Amino acid sequence: MSTQDSKERREYYRIDDQIALQIRLHDSQNEEDSLLFNLLGDLHLLEYEAQPLLRAVGETDRSVANYFKVMNKRIDLIGQVLAQNLLKDIGPARNVSLSECSITFIDAIAHPVDTLLSLKIVLLPQAFGLHVDARVIEHRSTPLGIETVTTFENIPDATRQILARHILHKQAQQRRLALQPDTEE
Repeated sequence: MSTQDSKERREYYRIDDQIALQIRLHDSQNEEDSLLFNLLGDLHLLEYEAQPLLRAVGETDRSVANYFKVMNKRIDLIGQVLAQNLLKDIGPARNVSLSECSITFIDAIAHPVDTLLSLKIVLLPQAFGLHVDARVIEHRSTPLGIETVTTFENIPDATRQILARHILHKQAQQRRLALQPDTEE
């Protein structure tokens, strides 16, 4: 790994997480993405794009901004229900290590280094559907199996921002859980 790659990897937070993950070879696009997966991905990208507009509305009219926030919550609830159907197609949640620029996972197939993969990622529990390309850069032997280390390629800024927000949310959640007193005594 080059020095530049090492520096970039340290710029991003990394979390251990559980997500739904579907892995395909990049060239094997014969199976089209489901309409539901695309719908969930589009919903979340639109939400990301609407955030500055919602803040601007909030500065001029709180009532309208609060109404839009309620509408967003309603759409999120519908999205979560639809995501349950999507998880049947993608598969059960699995443990991964995730950052804005990479993902590490254990899989039954150890794809050769430098292979380009097409990943469908569903971030839980919000059910953000993301489609990213990832290049295999390394394999590691672990007690659970062979771990595949990848880096994302050509990732849109909006997708990176959704990943960043998800990671920060998970970190805050983990900190809150760590600060809670142990009630099982």
